[in-house]
Amino acid sequence: MNRAEKAALQLRAVDVLRMLKETRTYDELAETTGLPAGDLNRYVNGHVLPGTDRAREVVEELGREALSEELDARIRVDDEGYVDNSATVFDQPFLDLAAPVVANGFDFERPDVVLTAATDGITLAAALASYYGVRCAYAKKRKETAVEEFIEARQRLQSGIELTYYLPASAIDPGESVLVVDDLIRSGETQELLLDIVHTAEADVAGVFALIAAGEDGIQRAREHTDAPVGALTTV
Repeated sequence: MNRAEKAALQLRAVDVLRMLKETRTYDELAETTGLPAGDLNRYVNGHVLPGTDRAREVVEELGREALSEELDARIRVDDEGYVDNSATVFDQPFLDLAAPVVANGFDFERPDVVLTAATDGITLAAALASYYGVRCAYAKKRKETAVEEFIEARQRLQSGIELTYYLPASAIDPGESVLVVDDLIRSGETQELLLDIVHTAEADVAGVFALIAAGEDGIQRAREHTDAPVGALTTV
């Protein structure tokens, strides 16, 4: 972890504590975290930053639980099982807070590129790319007219519809490590296409992550196509 990542981790730990403090007293927060109430007061009020080890504990343990609860509260599922997560993907500060939790709470290799599919996954990918200090790339269902070379991934769905994604060939270099992310994983079809793009680019998969897993089918499908870690922040 470089100096910038350490500073970002410390600041995100403070953000997590401030989020928890909104519904707790300092004594209750101390009971939840196991940290002294006086230290928590100084962290929350910006007088001092927690040390790196303490910040990592806050982000990895408390942060993951707190963000999962917050994410669950924002999700709406209709009678037909469709998921509305617009309250999350439109909230960049929340995704910026989630980025270090994802980076430090899952066993993902540090990526060179964060890859997603347009459009709802872009804000999450941008947050993670910003945290890691790496490039963000997103595949589209159509070609950009000014781009000459593309990596293409195509699949015929069970419905008979053919789904194709295109990524400019210059977006990923051979041998780079790529973290595949999306806001939602349901069937795993999109993630499989993104993994195909990574393999075609002769790059390595750092991991596959989704904010929300709608059931386990998509997670399992992704695991069948990569040996890298696959995970989600919450499941509905």
